[in-house]
Amino acid sequence: MRIDERASPNHNDRRGRPLDLLVLHYTGMTSATAALERLCDPAAEVSAHYLVEEDGRVWRLVPDERRAWHAGRSHWAGESDVNARSIGVEIVNPGHEFGYRDFPPEQIEAVIELCLDLIRRHRIPARRVLGHSDVAPLRKQDPGERFPWPALAAAGIGLWPPPLPLLVPDEAQARADLAAFGYGYLEEDFAAVVAAVQRHFRRGRVDGRLDGETAAIARWLAGQTGSDRGR
Repeated sequence: MRIDERASPNHNDRRGRPLDLLVLHYTGMTSATAALERLCDPAAEVSAHYLVEEDGRVWRLVPDERRAWHAGRSHWAGESDVNARSIGVEIVNPGHEFGYRDFPPEQIEAVIELCLDLIRRHRIPARRVLGHSDVAPLRKQDPGERFPWPALAAAGIGLWPPPLPLLVPDEAQARADLAAFGYGYLEEDFAAVVAAVQRHFRRGRVDGRLDGETAAIARWLAGQTGSDRGR
């Protein structure tokens, strides 16, 4: 695929960490131009490895081997420096603050092509393809409930649960299941973590309440921790 280059100065060394996470974001800004400028502004101190515009144009901003500054305060599977272990992909969308909308087909086609290349080259397991809201559920909602995670999973990127029998909600069990999959912040704000799970793996209703469907998804996710589909 064609990738245009626009160098961001906002990156540093990965500090010896393995690269084994792919984190997807939406830009949450009024335009692609504004997002691109911010990600390349040294004063902003934020960046990502790639940005995908709504028409499918892809920009590389930071080399894969460098640590981009995209995740902020975040946590996954015991790792608090998510930036050191991840590739960050920003997907142009105004987000919840500026008129959240569906992602155009041509944009998702480009995201799928880019992600397939990244997971192949860096051997990123399906269970470690995440949204920003997964690793930072107390602060972030992106890429949000309109992001077509099922389409990505069908293409071999990330996970999507099959139809599951409902479970009787059990908060202690759900906490254990979500921790086993990798979620953090369960003691700080359990409802926020549940909302992040729903935003990614259910999408139809995001209310932060542990119901039978969400409990079933949590149990299923816990069972995926040994899966290397996508490697």
